[in-house]
Amino acid sequence: MPIEHHPLDQEFPEYVPLMRQLHTMDQGFRDMFEEYTVLDSQIYNIDEDITPAADHYAENLKRRRVYLKDRLYRMLVKARND
Repeated sequence: MPIEHHPLDQEFPEYVPLMRQLHTMDQGFRDMFEEYTVLDSQIYNIDEDITPAADHYAENLKRRRVYLKDRLYRMLVKARND
């Protein structure tokens, strides 16, 4: 099974213009977006055996990525409805 990155523009394509706007205007969104992007890359490298890591460490990264994705999604929904 191929391992994939999970960039937010592919996860939420309908929100791409709003993501760009929030990335420019909202420091909190930008910080979480950038952390999500870094985590996604780290997780991909671990899953592809490019970067060695303990299983519990990788699982913690994945949990954090899910948490950030949920927070970012909620911010996008709220911004679209405001």
